[in-house]
Amino acid sequence: MAISKKIKRRTLFAAGIGLLAAPAILRERAEAAATGESNNMNATPLPEINQFKLGSYKFSVVRDGINVSEKPYETFGTNQDAETVKALLSANFLPADKFLNGYTPALIDTGLDVILIDTGFGASGRARGAGQLAEGLKAAGYSADDVTLVALTHLHGDHIGGLMEDGAAAFKNARYIVGQAEYDFWSDKAREGTPAEGGHKAVLANVVPLAEKTTFIKDGDSVAPGITAMLAAGHSPGHMVFHVESEGKRLVLTGDTANHYILSLLRPDWEVRFDMDKTQAAATRRKVFEMIATEKIAFLGYHMPFPAVGFVERQDGGYRFVPKTYQFDI
Repeated sequence: MAISKKIKRRTLFAAGIGLLAAPAILRERAEAAATGESNNMNATPLPEINQFKLGSYKFSVVRDGINVSEKPYETFGTNQDAETVKALLSANFLPADKFLNGYTPALIDTGLDVILIDTGFGASGRARGAGQLAEGLKAAGYSADDVTLVALTHLHGDHIGGLMEDGAAAFKNARYIVGQAEYDFWSDKAREGTPAEGGHKAVLANVVPLAEKTTFIKDGDSVAPGITAMLAAGHSPGHMVFHVESEGKRLVLTGDTANHYILSLLRPDWEVRFDMDKTQAAATRRKVFEMIATEKIAFLGYHMPFPAVGFVERQDGGYRFVPKTYQFDI
């Protein structure tokens, strides 16, 4: 049966069809067949998007890129024996020696504002297949110029790299929201000569030039109607999560509160190499996901399996990730 011409592109994406990705997939398969090369997971066709509704708000989730890394036990569960980490991965049908990390900015169209939460790698990631946010926005029916507000969970490079493009603001019509504590830490010259110097330089290049258009917030401040910031420090000094509510529907954008759907959620007390204050990060993880589990609300985690949205339930002393399916589509 032919698809009616009245069906719009965004409607197709909201149903999870992802038609715009298909030509790229077919081209890659044809090239692989012609050359005899096997598919490389690091070259997954992008952009990839997923759209859904939360009350009256429309979400567009973009996969900015992926990265495959070795030895997950050197990143997650660093206070555990390596064999314990490997065993948990194997018990959950995952490789014990590699893991895939995704990066997932999200756009929230409230009808009044078009709000972008985090910006991916930007130009710095394109050589390795990341930095696909701009193309993803186009696939979702938006342009960078449509964005009216950019809110950042924190200021690590994979969240701020897309703020600037060729030395200018990538979102020229946008205002910005940044946690005050986060900005103060990373912009401080005291970071020079420390392990945080690289992050300091990235903030000087990508965030400081936008300071005049930035509102600096603290715990409990409003980002926009229906969106509230909550301090969730530990991964970084001023890490924020954003609570979104529309027409009684709720979702929390948890940023990097948890970075792996098994190793960080099922074992929230395990330490993570990228958490700056590991004890505080573990306590924050429990606090945030206990709230999400208790109140049975959805969350979007920046590094969760694409499209990075789901729920959690208590299991085995931690939390089991339950990915979304059609809850938001009917």
